[in-house]
Amino acid sequence: MAILRKLLSYLYRMAITIRHLMFDCRLLKSQKFPIPIICVGNITVGGTGKTPTAEMIVGYMQQHYKVALLSRGYGRRTKGYLEVSSNSSYRDVGDEPLQIKLKFPQTLVVVCEKRVVAIERIMREHPEINLIVMDDGFQHRYVDPKINVVIVDSTRPFYEDDFLPAGTLRDKVSSLDRAHYFIVTKCPVDMQPLAQRMWRKELHKIAYQQVYFTRVVPTEAVALFPTHNTLVPGGQVVVMSGIGNPKAFVSDVRKRYDVKAKLNFPDHHVYSVPDIERIVALLEKYPQAMLLTTEKDAVKLRRSRRVPDIMRERLFYQPLKVEFLEGSDDDFLGTLKKDLEGKVHLEA
Repeated sequence: MAILRKLLSYLYRMAITIRHLMFDCRLLKSQKFPIPIICVGNITVGGTGKTPTAEMIVGYMQQHYKVALLSRGYGRRTKGYLEVSSNSSYRDVGDEPLQIKLKFPQTLVVVCEKRVVAIERIMREHPEINLIVMDDGFQHRYVDPKINVVIVDSTRPFYEDDFLPAGTLRDKVSSLDRAHYFIVTKCPVDMQPLAQRMWRKELHKIAYQQVYFTRVVPTEAVALFPTHNTLVPGGQVVVMSGIGNPKAFVSDVRKRYDVKAKLNFPDHHVYSVPDIERIVALLEKYPQAMLLTTEKDAVKLRRSRRVPDIMRERLFYQPLKVEFLEGSDDDFLGTLKKDLEGKVHLEA
């Protein structure tokens, strides 16, 4: 099996290399747009902290721009261009785009697998939009953004990784040369200057590139449904998640609560009746425990008719925010805005 994965990994690498060569030789075209675009992406699969970073950028930029968030809408059962509403089903628009729409209800959130088509339509139908944040589009070279923000997971160094399916790389490491900003996520709070210098050495290859170090900080847990129950520090919990890299989430929960059991499902998991039955069985086994899940999973459960009363009464989710480490410039957003304005001015 390992040999087969290695062979498939080699074939995947060849396909990616040929694809990049076609863009570099202009056999495939990267299209520029008059509207500024900030791309937030990565070169690996799995949870790197991309969505919290995209939310941070949208939250800041909407104070200065009319912002649209564009996503492929991974895992949705629909195709084509769709505008996300607060009443959308995650099955139609994807869990992460719906999460962002619920957090920023006044922001235009669009899903479309063809990013060029989507951008053209946003410009045509929403002329008030003057900034697009493109989520998970770094490897999608049909669009040439003004700024590329690349998310790197500190717990899974890309320079020790391999291509899919033997590893988690979905793009060539040399693609990082196209990045303007690197956000190293999931860093330990006591990350030493030496570790930061090592990461800078791996990432900072071109003069204009900048490297920032962050960690994802949990905020107060929120009840998904109305309940008289509370979740206090040290309280008993059953942990449930369907995200790309649940280790950091579970590890953080263990620091603050008494974890009685955990259920890890694949990323973008659709919860079935047997899944719900497993969860209910654990809640019955631990009658004092609350059920704690991620914000992305909460989006998928908030309107599900499958959620029984025992879950509704004890279901909490954990919102997250991005925090910059000491020793890392914490004015990333201000610097990003100035950089964007400078690039727009130069091209005007």
